[in-house]
Amino acid sequence: MATIDDAVSTGREGRTRRSRWRGGLVTVGTVGALLAAMGLTVLGLGAADNAVANYDASSWLWSAARSEMARVNGITARVDTRMEVPDARRHPMQVIQTDRLLILRDLNTGQVSSLDLATLQITASTRTTPGLGVNVALHEDAAFVVDAVQGIVRQLDPRSLAPVGEPVRYPPGITGGAFDGEGRLWIAVPAEGTVSAVTAAELPSEPGSAAPAGAGVSPKKVETYEVAEPSHELIVSTLDDGVAVLDRTSGALVRVQRGEVSRTPLAIAGPGALPARTSGPKVPVTVSGDRTVHVVGAGGEERAFTVPGRGDGLSPAVAWADRYYCADEAAGAVYSFDANGQLVDTIGGKGSTGPLELEVRENRLFINAPDSSTARVVDDKHQVREVNKYANDVLGGDPPPVPPPPPPPKKPKVGKPSAPRSVTASAGNAQARVSWRPAAANGAEIIRYVVEGAGQRREVGANQRSVEITGLTNGETYRFSVHAVNAKGDGPARASNPVTPTAAVPDPPASVTAEARPDGTVLVKWPVANGQGNTIAKYAVTAASAGANAPVGESAKRELVVPAGELEYGTQYAFTVVAVNDRGAGSTASPVSNSVVPFAAPGQPVDLRASTVADQPGTVAVQWSPAPANGRPVTRYLVDVGGRASEVTDTRATVNGLGDGQNVTVKVKAVNEAGPGPEATATARTVAQPRITVTGSSATATAVTVTFTVDAGGGKADCTVSVPGEAPVQARNCASATVSGLTPGTKYTATVTASNAAGKGTETRAQDTDPLYGIATCNNGPDGDQRTYCDKEIGGRNGNEVFRVTRQDNDQQAGWAKPGTRLKAYCRKQGENVDSWIYNNQKQSTWWVQVEFGGKNYIPWAWLNLEGGDNINVLPTC
Repeated sequence: MATIDDAVSTGREGRTRRSRWRGGLVTVGTVGALLAAMGLTVLGLGAADNAVANYDASSWLWSAARSEMARVNGITARVDTRMEVPDARRHPMQVIQTDRLLILRDLNTGQVSSLDLATLQITASTRTTPGLGVNVALHEDAAFVVDAVQGIVRQLDPRSLAPVGEPVRYPPGITGGAFDGEGRLWIAVPAEGTVSAVTAAELPSEPGSAAPAGAGVSPKKVETYEVAEPSHELIVSTLDDGVAVLDRTSGALVRVQRGEVSRTPLAIAGPGALPARTSGPKVPVTVSGDRTVHVVGAGGEERAFTVPGRGDGLSPAVAWADRYYCADEAAGAVYSFDANGQLVDTIGGKGSTGPLELEVRENRLFINAPDSSTARVVDDKHQVREVNKYANDVLGGDPPPVPPPPPPPKKPKVGKPSAPRSVTASAGNAQARVSWRPAAANGAEIIRYVVEGAGQRREVGANQRSVEITGLTNGETYRFSVHAVNAKGDGPARASNPVTPTAAVPDPPASVTAEARPDGTVLVKWPVANGQGNTIAKYAVTAASAGANAPVGESAKRELVVPAGELEYGTQYAFTVVAVNDRGAGSTASPVSNSVVPFAAPGQPVDLRASTVADQPGTVAVQWSPAPANGRPVTRYLVDVGGRASEVTDTRATVNGLGDGQNVTVKVKAVNEAGPGPEATATARTVAQPRITVTGSSATATAVTVTFTVDAGGGKADCTVSVPGEAPVQARNCASATVSGLTPGTKYTATVTASNAAGKGTETRAQDTDPLYGIATCNNGPDGDQRTYCDKEIGGRNGNEVFRVTRQDNDQQAGWAKPGTRLKAYCRKQGENVDSWIYNNQKQSTWWVQVEFGGKNYIPWAWLNLEGGDNINVLPTC
């Protein structure tokens, strides 16, 4: 793994040298070719046309779920260009930008890439150690990489990422690394209690032609100021013309401006935090433990106000245009306060959670949620406009919705800290080194540790768990005590072993190496130290990270294995070793080791959900949130569904080929460089064939209605009801359906069918249609023969005659129905036209009705009045 000491360009071969650093134009074709060559893709309509545009009020924002950068125009609050970043999905990304340059650092891989915004051309890329501990700073044409663990500040040519001159070196464990408005890079050194400014060397005329080391062209440390006692914990926020340093150990804010140092004690109840950059003269100090913000002006602390909500998930408040904006990641909201500390606006907070990034640039405040599709732009009038980072979506569906956060845990009982563990002291020449393991915080973050002994009292930061006590007398025995302090007060002290300083101290080990191992441990090795005539009894090992130094153990051998979980995965560490002889005398610290990033197998995938795929047989959909990476990127997930194994790189999978209606166990493991982690499990059921329960039926003379319920088996069912000889009728709600056009007085068997992706289910129901009757009707007329026409059967034609066919054929006559006879009707059939004349109200028709009369025979409808309204159309055709 490359470090910033050997950072070189890895993307310059075959690239045409540009004739000018500033300015220049590209064609649309050139943009496409360059982007294809570097593996980045511009997305969205008109992106190539926008490639050469340079909006002064624009900002590039990262979208982790899509692995892409979106350029947001602060004036219009719209995305004008989207650019895919390969192999970085859900990776945390550091974004550093000016009007001309964009530098990206992938925290998971350590990859650093430089992009010229005038051409959208990658000018160079290089590797750094992945994880927290390295950050990139950019101002105009000056770029720096700050290795906080090693204490190295290296200037790079942003066009080529080639080193510029010699680095500026500090003790390990520095903090800061941001530019003020005057172009000075500020670095805090907790080990010394100082802050210093670095200015950049002038760049060579051509990229990649940086002067060799020792040629005199190098960045310079131009100012150094004492701001705190050594070993205090320091946080830096650069100003428009200087720097503000928060001494977290003593609870004071120190300003360095125009060569003057001013210190403001703060009335804070816990460790505070600062934004990396503060605009304007007033510095907000955020104490997340009690959700307060303290505003410090040039004359001291001016006011304090409380941020609504609960929990300690506040990000440092940002000052912007006489307001203060404070993000609460747990609530997904940004709270806006006026100059008097009154809450005036709440931005967001509609169920979205995750990181929130606030940056003031180009006279705008940009609020970005990397895990969401949404960002916001706030102008200097505090008008808030929402930005859709996925505008002109050409990548397909949106990422899965973020699941709602779990309810906040109950607040633990808060009390004073416990006594520190393992307080040890080793003697040196007129000095002693005291180290200890952390005290239990007991619900309130530890602010500092206090070391007492030899008539001295030393206060050190919560992450500085070792200290050198100087000014001692050789030959005299000393004992030291250490206690922790939190917002509730001082905890109990624990005493060290007695030590006697002596001039007979051993030499430190000449070198130290460190190796992060896949089981989460770190192996630290060193050669035998020279005891200078005495036997080396043990070695004490200290870990340095960004802004922190803490002991990690002792060993009588030439190596120490730091247990898994002792160090934070994904954070850079380097190590120093002190040799201690059999008289308890210790050496000075060894040279610092190489930096390593502890790692282990990933954690369990989060929020695993398995569900039935309703429209596919034997299929289950699985979805989860990313597993904790534990120091190395998750490269894939192992998915097992009912014994069917697969590998995916996304956080979702669809598995088919399972049985219908099968209950399956789902297991998902994440895999990184260390191997597979613990599995998350869930259960699901594939679609089963529908099951029908008939709940009832009813009928009219010509229709049957069936009611039923359907268990769709987890799928979506389509339902029909049918009877023999008739087309199925759709039951749109899968609850009931009516089959009409049936024959009255007939036995039917209705079949209910439900279909889904797994197949069909059926149930039957027997139901008779109601019989339909008609009255044979012939009413005598008023005159002559008319008065007896309907009284009896006569020769020739007569009313109410019944035939075996649908015509008045004497040879086919089945008989005569006396007027008023009630006949059971079955169906209708076309035949000879019959006119009843005055004997049945002029009724005339070609319809004949099949009736029960010595069997099934036909009577003209003209002579048969159907019950229920005499509607011939209710009868089916025969």
